[in-house]
Amino acid sequence: MYVPDVLDPLAELVKRRHDPVVVQTVRSTAAATIAYVVALELSKEPAPLTAPLTALLVVQVTLYATLTRSLRRVEAVVVGVLIAVAFSVLVGLTWWSLCLIILAAQTAGYLTRVGDWVQEVAISAMLVLGVAQVTTYAWDRVLETLIGAGVGMGFNFFLAPPVWVETAGKSIEDLARRMRQLLLHIAEELGSQMAVDRAAARLYEARRLDHDISQVDAALRQAEDSVRLNPRVKEGLLYRVVLRTGLDTLEICTVILRVMSRTLTDLAKARTDEPLFPPDVADALKDLFIHLAAAVESFAVLVTTQVSANAEEAESRLSSELVKAHASRDRGADLLLRRVQEHPRQWQLHGALLAEIDRVLDELDMEQRSKRLMEELDRSTREKGERFLFLHKLRRRLRRGRKDGSGAV
Repeated sequence: MYVPDVLDPLAELVKRRHDPVVVQTVRSTAAATIAYVVALELSKEPAPLTAPLTALLVVQVTLYATLTRSLRRVEAVVVGVLIAVAFSVLVGLTWWSLCLIILAAQTAGYLTRVGDWVQEVAISAMLVLGVAQVTTYAWDRVLETLIGAGVGMGFNFFLAPPVWVETAGKSIEDLARRMRQLLLHIAEELGSQMAVDRAAARLYEARRLDHDISQVDAALRQAEDSVRLNPRVKEGLLYRVVLRTGLDTLEICTVILRVMSRTLTDLAKARTDEPLFPPDVADALKDLFIHLAAAVESFAVLVTTQVSANAEEAESRLSSELVKAHASRDRGADLLLRRVQEHPRQWQLHGALLAEIDRVLDELDMEQRSKRLMEELDRSTREKGERFLFLHKLRRRLRRGRKDGSGAV
């Protein structure tokens, strides 16, 4: 009976081997151990713990994050060491020199833009200033930091971290399913006498989608980092843009859903003794919300599908649902207009509801989607070109020089 109890955590760990927390734990542990072994051979310190500490801090679940953190930590340590060496030569260690070195180190950290590693500049400076042989310890600390950062980057270069695009895609699809569920709940209650507290519950459900958006955005940012500089990904920019624009569209739709739920709540407050809509109007709007729910889910599948055949199927399904939604919307609008002309009560809420439905349909429109996608691709390409403008100019000059040389021959 004891053996299964021991193996259960291992079995659970194996099941969660694709979880970012598990991946981060295993990779950082392995990198820190390797860094310590390498530092034992290269450093003069008997216990070079700075190397595994650096590896532990810089190894992330994505290659891009590991590279940026490695460079910033090395920069922070070098700046702190240089400040400590300068202070040791000039004044040594006293209470007032410690105050000055902390102030100078943090100021230098902000000026050199080391980001979250500002405190590391001051820590390195204090540790170096506090030892007897400042110069020897200073360069040993720099060496160990370089070893840890080098092992961390090399670990991710030779053992490329996972690509989290699929995980982000699942998060987007889960968000779309929750939006679909909300739309279906609204559809079921349009022809009934909705209590105000039940309408308010739908409003709170729509507001909770904002929290879901922040979680999906975090998963998407991790996916975007995972495809940057990753040798296993050939179309990283396309993946990032497709997912990001898709999430932006769903985020706008969640805002509209929240406003729509508020409109229905206000309508429920005004019609406490009768259904929200007459039966014929309720039936048309119910069909509309059902098609909207299916369109939202199909849109999420479209932006997260990487296989062309499945993408074409999702696009066809989305197009079909949007056509049906537009037809239901027109029918519902005509019926609402007649009712408002007969009994113009709360006509402004009817108009607001139709306007919000139109906005969701516009956001999910295929032409709008393609236009937004191309604009984002152009913008990303342009920003990348501006960032590496010098390299592009140098490459053009080299090509021009080769052509001139070949022509002369």
